[in-house]
Amino acid sequence: MIEKNFKNLSEQIEIFKHKGMIINDEKYAEKVLLRENYFFINGYRHLFMKSNDDRTFKEGTTFEEMYSLFLFDRSFRNIIFKYLLVIENNLKSITSYQLSKKYGYRERDYLKEKNFTRAPEKQAQLNDLLRKMKRQIRVNGSQHSATLHYVSNYGYIPLWILVKVLSFGIVSEMFSILKGEDQKEIASIYDIDPETFMVYLPILANYRNLCAHEDILYENKTQKAIEDTVYHQLLKIKKVDDEYIYGKNDLFALIIIMKQMLIAEDFKNMTIELDNVIGTLNYNLNTISVEQVLNRMGFPLNWKDLAKMERSKDFDE
Repeated sequence: MIEKNFKNLSEQIEIFKHKGMIINDEKYAEKVLLRENYFFINGYRHLFMKSNDDRTFKEGTTFEEMYSLFLFDRSFRNIIFKYLLVIENNLKSITSYQLSKKYGYRERDYLKEKNFTRAPEKQAQLNDLLRKMKRQIRVNGSQHSATLHYVSNYGYIPLWILVKVLSFGIVSEMFSILKGEDQKEIASIYDIDPETFMVYLPILANYRNLCAHEDILYENKTQKAIEDTVYHQLLKIKKVDDEYIYGKNDLFALIIIMKQMLIAEDFKNMTIELDNVIGTLNYNLNTISVEQVLNRMGFPLNWKDLAKMERSKDFDE
């Protein structure tokens, strides 16, 4: 196994220079590398490389330019994260309301196995999820202020309080084991069919975790592509081999999902915020274009038009 040796800040800068990067201010670059980590900044090198075979930097590439892409991704990620938290809170509120209304508000009522799907292939998943939820009740019952209040004063934790301490991933998984009628009722509030909703939720949960851990966002791809939507058609996204080239398993696919999950005002505000950071990036780029970055993200040039479109669940060829 090849061992990676420690490189001090000067040596890290020399690596960049050896690969053709221009370092205008080495002291500034050292301060940035100390704060941000060479490994993380170097993760944004790909668009600045001459080719897949020639891993040196394009002529004129500066440290400041690559760092601007790093900062852009951070700003973009923070905006996405903010609105993913809105979606998470909305989903938890809607889910807890619908299930509490139907099955009761005490954990001994809403956590009964009979309240969930009886499909044989889902039983192992159901049992595992119920264990996770009961564990959260035990762990947070005396630690979280909201759950402690209910345990101390009422002797139980209603679902609308429990969801506060459940992860987006657990709530997403819970939807997948609900009875079909409950899935339909929850998904209908978003005007989305349950099968599509079941695809969307894990994608949202994964991006939520990616943003929380400050992973690279702009070029992230999902393992599962979303189905074609009316928005692909209205934006006139190009097709290759009868497949849309944008908005399937890229960052723009997430934006399409968020279009359907957020209220219009929130989505419009998010679009404005995202457009502002794209504009800042455009100002700071020289060696590459902002269009190349958008292409890497899966964003069509007319992506902002999405904010003007009505929400719809139906894709009409």
